[in-house]
Amino acid sequence: MPTPILSTDIKKPYIRSVLFALLASSAITGTALAQTTPPRAGAEKAAADPDDQAPPATDIVVTGTATAQRKFDVSYAVTSLSNAEIRQLAPLSFADLLSQVPGVLSESTGGEVQNVYRLRGIPNEGGFQAFHQDGMPIYHDNDGFFFKGDVLNRIDLMTKTVEFVRGGPAPIFGSNASAIYNQITVTGTQTPHGAVQVTAGNTDLFRLDTMMSGPIDSRTTYAMGGFVRHHQGYRDNGFPSDRGGQFRINLRHEADFGTLTVSGLYLNDHNVFYLPVPIADPRDPSVSLNPFIDYFNGTMNTPVLRNATMRYAVPGGAQTTEQRDLGNGRHTQMFSGGMSYEGDFDGWQPSFKMRFTKGKLSFDALYSTANPSDANGFAASYLTRAGTAFGPVARLGYAIGGTGGALVYDPYAASGLVIGGQYRAIEADFFSGQADLRLTKAFETPIGRHQLTVGAYGANYGDDFRMRYQDYLFEVASRPRTLDLFAYDANGRILGSVTKDGVLRYSTTVLGGKSDINMYAFYGNDNWQVTDRLRIDAGIRHEKYAFRGYGLLQGQKDLGDSTTLADDATRYFTGGVKYNPYDISVTNWTVGGDFDLTDRIGFYGRISRESQVPGEGIVYSGAVPVINRANQYEAGIKIDYPILSLYLTGFYTKFDPYNASFVAYNPQTGRTDQSLTFIGTAKTKGVEIDATLRPAPWFQLASAFTFSDPTIGNLFNEKGASAAAVEGNQLIRQPKNYGNIRPTFTFHSGDTTIATYLRWNYVGRRYVDLFNRTQLPAYDTLAAGITMSRPGWEAQIVGDNITNAHGLTEGNTRTDTLAGQGSPSAIYGRPLFGRNVRLVVTKRW
Repeated sequence: MPTPILSTDIKKPYIRSVLFALLASSAITGTALAQTTPPRAGAEKAAADPDDQAPPATDIVVTGTATAQRKFDVSYAVTSLSNAEIRQLAPLSFADLLSQVPGVLSESTGGEVQNVYRLRGIPNEGGFQAFHQDGMPIYHDNDGFFFKGDVLNRIDLMTKTVEFVRGGPAPIFGSNASAIYNQITVTGTQTPHGAVQVTAGNTDLFRLDTMMSGPIDSRTTYAMGGFVRHHQGYRDNGFPSDRGGQFRINLRHEADFGTLTVSGLYLNDHNVFYLPVPIADPRDPSVSLNPFIDYFNGTMNTPVLRNATMRYAVPGGAQTTEQRDLGNGRHTQMFSGGMSYEGDFDGWQPSFKMRFTKGKLSFDALYSTANPSDANGFAASYLTRAGTAFGPVARLGYAIGGTGGALVYDPYAASGLVIGGQYRAIEADFFSGQADLRLTKAFETPIGRHQLTVGAYGANYGDDFRMRYQDYLFEVASRPRTLDLFAYDANGRILGSVTKDGVLRYSTTVLGGKSDINMYAFYGNDNWQVTDRLRIDAGIRHEKYAFRGYGLLQGQKDLGDSTTLADDATRYFTGGVKYNPYDISVTNWTVGGDFDLTDRIGFYGRISRESQVPGEGIVYSGAVPVINRANQYEAGIKIDYPILSLYLTGFYTKFDPYNASFVAYNPQTGRTDQSLTFIGTAKTKGVEIDATLRPAPWFQLASAFTFSDPTIGNLFNEKGASAAAVEGNQLIRQPKNYGNIRPTFTFHSGDTTIATYLRWNYVGRRYVDLFNRTQLPAYDTLAAGITMSRPGWEAQIVGDNITNAHGLTEGNTRTDTLAGQGSPSAIYGRPLFGRNVRLVVTKRW
């Protein structure tokens, strides 16, 4: 048998390797503590985590600036969360954490990773937002092929702070960046400390986090830690949703010539991807499908596909099969190593950072396709093709998939519906190496102080990629069984089948190739302190990309099984390749200013332009490259008093070109056929509110809200199709208003502190389609938590969506983005997770 193009051969024991590293680091730290820590007088003298004792993270900003600055002093919108604040929020994922930040719309219902996040109405699902660790991306492209930034960036006890820069100088200090989310890791101190954290949840979640830090000598320190986790899942897949973990370590040396840090990250994790489910009967949208697919717990993921057989042709015309496992999920294995240097020579401040990443992605997921169909109507749509292929057909009938017709299935004994689904199998070996060199110097002049930064950045990245899709037919049920549709003659004999062992179409889509991309950038920024009250900064960044690589050529082939229609017109790789080179240059810039009326009240404003170059997918497909650009205008007021912190930012974003190219899923071919294309602009004007009120030592009220008007405009169609019906409509999946309010009550009793909080989240009405015909209704959820802290110990109980509120974060994006779902409200979508509760216990020393 030929070697399969896709392989699920996983030889590395993911949990064992990460757990061993965590336990080893615990042992090392325990030994170091025994050797270096003097006896303590009593329990009340126990040291807390030095990172929690440091000045509040909201006071210092290091992202989007050459040198650290106070948050009040920067001329852009930034939110900073310390590890302690993140622990209190207890986010389900990085995307869930992003949902607490104003201006960022985050959908965290896809699972722990690979979620959707949008900034200030920019109609892009994450590629315009850069994820950094310690000021550098792990993978240069913000939106790698089937892995986003939140796949490679996980939060654990090694996370010191996360800074969220929205707009501002992001396009100068990052590539393809309208925002930068920078995770700053814990580094060692001369005071040994560590922590162990255990999390257990009612969704069969078990997680262990550790972090250890301390001195190696008087100038060298270390920090190490990570997590392992096993999670059955928020929905009942019939197999675990998340399993695996990560380990991080760094060494920091304070030398006479500067500070040198080396770091390593190992990630080995499986994560299931949750896709939309049907929630109402398309024949009568008032009829709920909850009896068949539970709104909060149901999923189309099924253990039936733990041993899915993919059948396809290989170059030369032969056929092969390959076994895939849906329970594999998104399996990401990656090592990333980095080095950074910072120095100061009489005011000349050099900085050098570099990182290399090598990883492998093996991805198995079940995607939605067309809406559920009436079973008789679905069968009737294949009657003509079946008659042509098998002769006179008296009727078509259903059976449980793979039983050869022996186990007859009557859809009308259940929902009366059948539904298709698409198995997507993807393999990618990826790499990314990048380096950044910058020099900063401050100069005094007769008209103020200038802090100049010039830098150069370069990256080499790409992957070796294959993907294959295969369509199945299912009953409408949670963890559904596959179905076969048989053709019978007048005597009840089987003549042939539309499907084959539950497969509706073999190899409906294939794509593959190899990319190798080089880029370099030069940038400069001037921070001009005109007076004690007035600061102006400006920056520019020029980038040049050389896309190289090839796409695998495709063909179409009937696999030759005359007993089924499932193997007709399959797609395969012919063995040929097509080289698709592209050279692209972009220039981004920003100008901002800040005026402090007093030490507590200030104003700021900024104009910036950022560009997003295409991803490596254009190398595989040979598509015409499109450079997306966003112009952002922002102005704000900042108030910083002990009783009130308020950052109020007005913004206007213009995204051009807005490529509203929509393709419709064709149920007969299993592929997507282009239907209509509009080109125009997306415009969003709005206001972000980031506020914290502290009227008493025991009470705090925090809020993060965005009020906006995201619209489509200036649309045209090259074939003359009218765009009048969509002009001025609300952008797809983008609400006008969203945010959260978080009251916290804190009480002290001796050496015990008890804090309890509520978090009310709100997302306004959105639409699934360009014409605004089908809406995703507004929803709000309530979370609550209580934390008890004593010296060295912390225990927390936290619950999300405690009222089991209903809400959808997306519709069925494979079919409804052009004209909706044929109903005023979505009948097919990705629901919120139901109520879930977690217990978190942390021991610190």
